[in-house]
Amino acid sequence: MLVYLAQNTPTGPEFGKASPLGLLVILILLAGTVLLVRSMNKHLKGLPETFEPEHPEPDQKADEGTEPGAIEPESGDSTPPAPKTD
Repeated sequence: MLVYLAQNTPTGPEFGKASPLGLLVILILLAGTVLLVRSMNKHLKGLPETFEPEHPEPDQKADEGTEPGAIEPESGDSTPPAPKTD
């Protein structure tokens, strides 16, 4: 069957011509992409330069993204904990 399909290569006056509907679809997709990029740029311009708080409160020293043990303990003992040995 594949040999038969390979031998029947399309030829004629209509072969290789694109439909005007295809051009319309491409133009609509291009216009949608341009509108999405413009909207994204408008939203990005409204964002602040940095997301760091201007006046961090003492209780904001550790946030949700801080790894355990990454901040200093608040107690008077500033010695690091001893490593665990197994």
